[in-house]
Amino acid sequence: MAAAATCGTGTRSTGSMVVSASRNSVTSFQRRGPRASGTDSGCSRLVSIAGTRPSVRNGQLLVSTGLPALDQLLGGGLAVGTVLLIEEDKYNIYSPLLFKYFLAEGIVTGHTLLVASAKEDPADILQELPAPLLDDNCKKECDEDIYNHKTESNIKMKIAWRYQLLPKMEARPVSSSRFGHYYDVSKRIPQELIEASKWHGFFLPEKISSTLNLEPCSLNHSYIKLLQFIQNIIYEEGFDGSNPQKKQKNILRIGIQNLGSPLWGDDICWTENCDSNHSLTKFLYMLRGLLRSSLSACIITVPTHLIQNKAIIARVTNLSDTVVGLESFIGSEKETNPFYKDYHGLIHIRQIPQLNNLIYDVSDVKDLAFKLKRKLFTIERLHLPPDLSDTVSRSSKQDLAESAKLLGPGCGMTARGKKHLDF
Repeated sequence: MAAAATCGTGTRSTGSMVVSASRNSVTSFQRRGPRASGTDSGCSRLVSIAGTRPSVRNGQLLVSTGLPALDQLLGGGLAVGTVLLIEEDKYNIYSPLLFKYFLAEGIVTGHTLLVASAKEDPADILQELPAPLLDDNCKKECDEDIYNHKTESNIKMKIAWRYQLLPKMEARPVSSSRFGHYYDVSKRIPQELIEASKWHGFFLPEKISSTLNLEPCSLNHSYIKLLQFIQNIIYEEGFDGSNPQKKQKNILRIGIQNLGSPLWGDDICWTENCDSNHSLTKFLYMLRGLLRSSLSACIITVPTHLIQNKAIIARVTNLSDTVVGLESFIGSEKETNPFYKDYHGLIHIRQIPQLNNLIYDVSDVKDLAFKLKRKLFTIERLHLPPDLSDTVSRSSKQDLAESAKLLGPGCGMTARGKKHLDF
């Protein structure tokens, strides 16, 4: 009743209904009124923050990863209070792009950044962020890439008409008022945007002294320093909601680069039976506890291909909310395979969080590939190449057939998913 009385005019009649009902001991049911507008934000359940939107599934507050196609695959975006784990590709070429997209999206939307790295100075990382595509003039700069992509797609659709039923990923820049933006990887973010943003940097060589003496602890001293740094920022700047007088709410975007690598002083990449094999998992456990009670979202890149003990990889995956793996074709047999000639690698959506549940969700889309164009990083549905005419050599046909078998039923199926494509 007190809450109804403080929501302003327009709820007085509802409040009197509740009072009269309680006096007659009939029922405590309260009629739901209209959604609160921007002038009555105190009555809305979700906090209105720039660069966020509620999930259509569960109402969870979402932020964009900086890649709209990835947002679409993750159910609309990255949930606030969760951890997104990026499994780095072998040569660490494409995973830094996703890392920078996430940070660039924070600068464009006005979120606070926290960048942690043991390899690069956070200030240098911000200087390498891609430039946003916001207005019509910027849209024209990537029309060439988009036109070529659509032309190739139209040619393939004419040959293999069955692919017309496949869902398409977004491939157009959007205005700054939309959720999620597109970025030009060939250009750097304007310096004035970086200067106008608020960010905090954690560069491990500057935080750890060679003469530092620590008491025996189950956590790596580098992880302790990083955890304390994140905790101080969350509590001091009110991202935990401890400052009710702070009217303007904001999101803290946390980016941690190459976590678990030897640069962080962790030896899980050196040997299978290491002394501190629980240090990384305990750090993730405590970090996720901090994020759950704060307006924060975190992205972490981990070189899982270097970790010797597969059990540690399973624990790291279970302690992360969202897991995305990148598989590059560089240096592998797939680089010369004609089946993958139009792509640069595969992207695997390992798990999607189901908050307040004990199990994780798994993406229904399995056959995904990425391509780094001149200006755009795109995610596309992987499908069989339609050109299997008489001009193709017999050896190429055999290679394509073997590749299709390796892919499994997720790719070579019709829209109904029951019959294989036969050419």
